Amino acid sequence: MTKVIIFSAPSGSGKSTLINYLLQQGVPVHFSISCTSRPPRGQEQHGVEYFFITPDEFRQHIEAGDFLEYEEVYANRYYGTLRQQVDAQLDAGENIICDVDVKGGINIKNNYGDRALSIFIKPPSIEALRKRLEGRGTETAEAIQMRLNKAEYEMSFAPQFDVTIVNDDLEQSKAKILHIVKEFLHA
Repeated sequence: MTKVIIFSAPSGSGKSTLINYLLQQGVPVHFSISCTSRPPRGQEQHGVEYFFITPDEFRQHIEAGDFLEYEEVYANRYYGTLRQQVDAQLDAGENIICDVDVKGGINIKNNYGDRALSIFIKPPSIEALRKRLEGRGTETAEAIQMRLNKAEYEMSFAPQFDVTIVNDDLEQSKAKILHIVKEFLHA
């Protein structure tokens, strides 16, 4: 049986690094292809990185109950995971990785139950997260503070996930993630 692996984490926790590590190790997983109402960027293609749909089409899917999870990030700028898309990938024999916010992660886990493994990546502390975000040098102090406030809120959801990994040592976190995911896929 194919399975769903859900990753959620505050920004700067190392979630993308850990997911990319899994993919580099040849773990048989594929990203779920999400929907967005934003236009494609650069070389992005419809049906590859995202399904690009209009805000009106997105709202129609919401009204129809088609999403496992979705969020309106900015006015008319939606992101979401269609149940039909995940089911199609699972039916095609693919194990799926979902990289979603905490509420989306909980919703997907509730939908797939034991067929899903929810993993929360936690920074060692808010202060360590602040240093990581400042170290990126990509955001203003105000934007960093907003992310830190959101991170504290998101971390309150960690107990609702199957596994919490505190990413304080990247190599140890990589080893833990690889072991946990392989074990889950082979169970």
